[in-house]
Amino acid sequence: MNQILIDRFQLPKESKEPFLARVQINRDFIKNIEGFMGDQVFIREENSGIQFVTIATWKDKESLENAKTLVVAEYQKQGFVMPEFLKSHSIQIEREIYEPFT
Repeated sequence: MNQILIDRFQLPKESKEPFLARVQINRDFIKNIEGFMGDQVFIREENSGIQFVTIATWKDKESLENAKTLVVAEYQKQGFVMPEFLKSHSIQIEREIYEPFT
């Protein structure tokens, strides 16, 4: 069964450029992982900041787990530490995995 990974980010406007650059790096990487079926990205700018949502669809649970492993390894190669990046840019994240409702 497909796995839907939904990330919701809330960030200040001054973090928009570094955040979007990082999002592009991540999207470019995951698109080449086996089992990736597609993604959607949404943004809403408000007076208080920016809300950003990504929805990635994976073929099944195994594909998603493999992707997580590969992303962590890629982050290590890049020297990218997600918690530090989020903290230094005052970005909050909520991450959940869903299955399609039929």
